[in-house]
Amino acid sequence: MEKIWKIISSLKLTVILLGLSVVLVFIGTVAQADEGLYTAQERYFKHWYVPYFSFFGSKVPVPLPGGYLLGTALLINLIAAHITRFKWGWKKSGIFMTHIGVIMLLVGQLATDLFSRETQLRFAEGEKKHYSESAMDYELAIVSDVNADTEEAVVIPMSLINKGGEIKHEKLPFTLKVKEMWPNSDISFRAPMENNKPPLTTNGVAQRFHFVEEALTKEMDKKNIPIVIVEVMEGQENHGAWVVPGWAGDSTLVSAVHFDYERRAGHEAATAISTALSKPQTVEVKGKSYSLSVRPVRAYEPYSMTLLKTTHAVYPGTEIPKDFRSRVLIENPKTQEKREVDIYMNNPLRYSGLTFFQSQMGKDELDRSRGTSVLQVVRNPSWLTPYVGCLVVGLGLLVQFMIHLVGFISKRRAA
Repeated sequence: MEKIWKIISSLKLTVILLGLSVVLVFIGTVAQADEGLYTAQERYFKHWYVPYFSFFGSKVPVPLPGGYLLGTALLINLIAAHITRFKWGWKKSGIFMTHIGVIMLLVGQLATDLFSRETQLRFAEGEKKHYSESAMDYELAIVSDVNADTEEAVVIPMSLINKGGEIKHEKLPFTLKVKEMWPNSDISFRAPMENNKPPLTTNGVAQRFHFVEEALTKEMDKKNIPIVIVEVMEGQENHGAWVVPGWAGDSTLVSAVHFDYERRAGHEAATAISTALSKPQTVEVKGKSYSLSVRPVRAYEPYSMTLLKTTHAVYPGTEIPKDFRSRVLIENPKTQEKREVDIYMNNPLRYSGLTFFQSQMGKDELDRSRGTSVLQVVRNPSWLTPYVGCLVVGLGLLVQFMIHLVGFISKRRAA
C-alpha cells in the first residue's frame, strides 16, 4: 500500500498525466476533421477509454485514456500529493486555497460534462410551448389522444431502435418491428411526370416523398437526419410498413424544405409540399388512432412559455445585430405564476434551474408575418463551480503573495 500511495502521489505521475492530456487534446483536435466536432468530443473527451483514434484520415489501432479518465486521475493525484507533501500552517494557507480551487475546477468540469443539458426552444409569435428540443438527438414517438386536451406519448430512444428487432410497450396494443434504421438521409418530392422510383412503403409520407440513405455528415453547419422503417404488427395481423422520417417531425427541417421548394417552385407549391411532409402518419389499431414520428428529443417542463413578440433590429447598413429580443409569457400552474419577461442578448432568463439565452431570430416560413425565436436552454447544476473555483485560486495566490511580501518587508526592517 505504501508503494501504491507513493505512485498515486508522485509528481512524476502528474507530469505523465499532463503529457497524456496534451497528446489527447492534439489527437482529438486532429480527429475532428475525420469524425466531426461532436463525435470527436464525445469519443475522446467525454469517455473513459478510446480504443482507437483517427489521424489525418487513417485509423490507428492504439488505445488512449479518455478525458474522463485523465481528469479523474489528475484529481486523485492532486489530492494525494497535497495530503503527502503539504502540512497545514498559516504560511502555506495560500497554497492550500489554490489547490482547493483547482480541485473545484476539475470536479466542476466533470459534473458539467455528466449532468449539463442543452436544448432549444423554438416557437413563433403566439405559439405556446412547455418543452424544449435537442439540436442533435432524435426519438421515435407514438402519440394517441386521451381526450380533446390531452395526448399520451410512448417515446422510444434511438439507441433502442438501433438494436433492431421487435419493440413492445404495455401501453401499445401492437408491436413495432424495425426493418431498417438510417442514421442520415436526404429527401425529394415525388413530383408527377417524373421518373420516380417505387416508394419505400405504400403508407403515409413515403407515397409523396422519396428518401435516400446518406453517409453521416461531419460538417458543423449540418445535422444527421435519421429515418426509421417499421412494420406495425397486431398479433399476426400486419398493418403495413411505414417510413418514419426525422424530416417530418422536426419543424426546422420542414421550414428548410419549404424554403428550398419556394425558391424552385414558388410559395404556393412549397406550402403544399411542406404541409404534406408534416402531415401526421396515423395507423388505426383496435379503433384508436396512433401517430408515428421521429422527432428531436424533448425535455418537458411543468410550466409553459408563449412568445408574445420578437424584436429583430440591426445597425443601419449592416447585418450586425443591434437588438435581438423575445418577449415571453411564463405560466406556471404549480406556483400560480403568470408574468411577462424580456429575453435578449447578454440578458438571459434564469428560471426553475434553467437558463434561457436568446440564440436566433427569423420569420415563419409558412406565415411570413410571424416572427420566430430560438432560445438556447441550458441546465447546468454546477454552473457556479468554475466561478467559485477561479475566485478561490485567485484568493489563494493573493494570500500566498501577501504572506511572502509581509515576510520580506519584515526582514528588510529588521536588517
